[in-house]
Amino acid sequence: MNGSSDTVSHGLERLLPTYARADLTIVRGDGCRVWDAEGRAYLDFGGGIAVVSLGHCHPAPLAAARAQLERLWHASNLYRTEPSEQLASLLSDRFGGAQAFFCNSGAEAIEAALKYARKATGKAGIVALEGGFHGRTLGALSATGQSAKREPFAPLLPGVRFVEPNDVDALGAALSDEIGLVLLEPILGEGGVVPLDAEFVAVAAASAALLCFDEVQTGVGRTGSFFAYEPLGVRPDLVTLAKGLANGLPIGALLVADDVVGAFAPGDHGSTFGGNPVSCAAACAVVEAIDDELLDDVRALGLELVQRVERLPGVVAARGRGLLVGIELDRPASDVVEAAREQGVLVLTAGENVVRLAPPLTVRADEIAEVLEVLDSILC
Repeated sequence: MNGSSDTVSHGLERLLPTYARADLTIVRGDGCRVWDAEGRAYLDFGGGIAVVSLGHCHPAPLAAARAQLERLWHASNLYRTEPSEQLASLLSDRFGGAQAFFCNSGAEAIEAALKYARKATGKAGIVALEGGFHGRTLGALSATGQSAKREPFAPLLPGVRFVEPNDVDALGAALSDEIGLVLLEPILGEGGVVPLDAEFVAVAAASAALLCFDEVQTGVGRTGSFFAYEPLGVRPDLVTLAKGLANGLPIGALLVADDVVGAFAPGDHGSTFGGNPVSCAAACAVVEAIDDELLDDVRALGLELVQRVERLPGVVAARGRGLLVGIELDRPASDVVEAAREQGVLVLTAGENVVRLAPPLTVRADEIAEVLEVLDSILC
């Protein structure tokens, strides 16, 4: 037993320092709460970075994953599996007709989208957004509009043009004949929780390039509709999903609309663990759980959350949709995140002065009130 404790206590130094980890070891979760190694409880309003969409250890995906784990953990994609085909069918129904490619993460889903657009259009050019974030693999990073993340790994993919969110004129000027893909987050997550305007998105949709919505953070009910693009009145050619799709088990997905399928052939792309039966079984349970009643609750709670956040001291603006909310502050967001953690609340940043809230979609009104009380005490 002592040997095991020593291994854990010295494990941090054996991890590559790719994260600035807080001195907090999470050992258990239930609903909107997690507990640390000392038994202290925290309200998780980061949701594992918008991942535990139904809450920690939700019974539906837990039961589905457990049942699948007892039957089959893995099978090569050289063969068929029931959970992956069921999930593809469920997502196609939600989208209105699509084929799916499954992988393990959001960055992998973006990589699949980049390759698909290149193959489908024969064009290498990409238009993406300043402040956008699509992942840290080399292709996804190339289309990430945050120079501090890109520059240490230059040179990256050529041919990427960045425009400011909602700048219609800049977008129109960037859409030349060389562009094969327009890659947009319907609501920029890491970039400050910035929703895109319908007019801006309409310009992108009218171009000859394929339109891909990166819904890794905003999809699967997060914003009060299954896909965040739905209220914008545009149907994209491609959609990427990940984070909340399997409630915490690793999964990513690229959806390709029926009217643009056919570019990929066997051997063009793949993923050894993509479509994992356990992850797909959990994801099926998540998709089925996100019904109209839950989406109504997400919209109502999200609206109430924004309205109440706007009244807190030190708040410059509150924005977002559903249960993805950005709080622009008159002070550094990191200070507020640290102070909240000390008071038993976990929240996120989205830039230097924006605190991000992304609680489970099953959050209760009393839990929201508890978090707002903590934020009020910090900001006053």
